[in-house]
Amino acid sequence: MYLGEGISKCVTLTSLNLNLTDNWFGWNGAKYLGEGFSKSAVLTSLNLNNNNNSIGDTGAHYLGEGISRCVTLTFLKLNLKRNSIGEIGAK
Repeated sequence: MYLGEGISKCVTLTSLNLNLTDNWFGWNGAKYLGEGFSKSAVLTSLNLNNNNNSIGDTGAHYLGEGISRCVTLTFLKLNLKRNSIGEIGAK
């Protein structure tokens, strides 16, 4: 099982602190993470350190899409330094 799949199966997960710095998984990896987050229906706290993974604008889109489906989220901390995210990805 992969990380995004594993997150999606934790249906009662309320808090997640994830450090993925320097893994270089690119936009496709961000897509899988976003999909996993989107199925985390009761997630209230997310601390994602996604530093230096070259996700770009496309990866930022997928992460944002997944996180936006976490309707119970009350705390969000994102570290997206050194990911080549421009204006489009920040939209």
